[in-house]
Amino acid sequence: MSLSLRKGEAPKVVPLVRRDYRTATYVSGPLLFVETLGHVRYNEMVDLLLPYGERRTGQVLDCSERHAVIQVFEGTNQLDLNRTVVQFREEVAKIGVSFDLLGRVLNGVGEPIDGGPPPVVEERLPITGFPINPYARAKPSDFIQTGISAIDGLNTLVRGQKLPVFSGAGLPANELVAQIIRQAKVRTGEEFAIVFAAMGITHREAAFFRHQFEESGALDRVVFFLNLADDPTIERLLTPRCALTVAEFLAFRYDMHILVVLSDMTNYCEALREVSTAREEVPGRRGYPGYMYTDLATLYERAGRLKGRNGSITQLIVLTMPDDDITHPIPDLTGYITEGQIVLSRQLHRRGVYPPIDVLPSLSRLMNLGIGKEKTREDHRNVADQLYASYAEGRSLRKLVSIVGEEALSETDRLYLKFAEDFESTFLSQGNQDRDIEQTLGIAWQLLSAFPEGELKRIKREFIAKYLVAKEAEGEQRGGTTRHKD
Repeated sequence: MSLSLRKGEAPKVVPLVRRDYRTATYVSGPLLFVETLGHVRYNEMVDLLLPYGERRTGQVLDCSERHAVIQVFEGTNQLDLNRTVVQFREEVAKIGVSFDLLGRVLNGVGEPIDGGPPPVVEERLPITGFPINPYARAKPSDFIQTGISAIDGLNTLVRGQKLPVFSGAGLPANELVAQIIRQAKVRTGEEFAIVFAAMGITHREAAFFRHQFEESGALDRVVFFLNLADDPTIERLLTPRCALTVAEFLAFRYDMHILVVLSDMTNYCEALREVSTAREEVPGRRGYPGYMYTDLATLYERAGRLKGRNGSITQLIVLTMPDDDITHPIPDLTGYITEGQIVLSRQLHRRGVYPPIDVLPSLSRLMNLGIGKEKTREDHRNVADQLYASYAEGRSLRKLVSIVGEEALSETDRLYLKFAEDFESTFLSQGNQDRDIEQTLGIAWQLLSAFPEGELKRIKREFIAKYLVAKEAEGEQRGGTTRHKD
């Protein structure tokens, strides 16, 4: 029967009724298969009522006209298929956001676990976020000072950028993350905060992070999402999305500059593979789902700046390379999406260098947008180029020395060889010291002063006169040593 409306008459709104089903048919890992009568939506939230009073939460992962696949956050153990009631909420996954989340410790789905009262919710937002229209994007600009010379001086982190840290098993990635969270700041005096999403970490690592933040007072400006290794696998897939939703709210509602730290994305990808296996999907490279690139892009591309808005979202992504293999699908796909990488070196770590950042394979593609006059310092780009060139030459000479011996080197070659040693022990290895950009560049000029001016081919003469010759003259007046001349 067809219905027609009279002119000017509004259609009647039929209220949606919560739909209850007792038609669960099959369980596979964290997935529950349910027969439905249609009208089920992708990403729709679901409540599971177990016969003994327990309530669990799930989300529609896939659906058709007659069936729905639900991922159960708390797991499917002890699930009675015949007596479980499945209730579809008719809404997507949302998280309550507010400014009061700063200083709080939350679980992977945004519930407080620090013993404090529930935060006052200003708004409930979908955790899938809203894609940023490319036309509305503003160029990343200015920089976030991490206090780490190898990053600030040579691989600068720019507001609105997404920059991964490629680590390996046993390398001090957690220590580096904690140090960056303690020290990171913006130099313009604007509001700055950090959203830290820890995924699949152990209880020991969680205790380490909480102790570091509480002892240093950094927790007051951090929203800490904590997903432990023994938490449900599905929760791990929601953790970065919840964290990024909070970051978007703070950045674009309160005009804050937000640094989002996601660690460890390898655990996230392992959870993605586990769910894909439970769905019996055709695997891609090394068993990971073929859509992992798209899934990672939906997370990483939520970084950026908007035209006409002061706030920004910057991502620092930490992942552990299995077997130190940088061609593994996780670092490989991450490198395609992001703007560079910071690589930790096992060789430097064994030599006691901390942080063990290997600057030669590291790269920040947006570095030029965040440095230079009125942002860091006018000589920054030239100094970085000269450090790269001199360190690369010194590293190359180490291989030559192992063949012909140091006696076969020229005097200039020995300068480069010594520079490589001093660069690692002085510039790279800084321990827990917090260095601002002026200190970082000052140490760089001090190291470069060992070369004759003719070897500083990547630095403008005006910068040599301003930052090197003038300081040498000052040092000579104080009784200091002079630099080797041509």
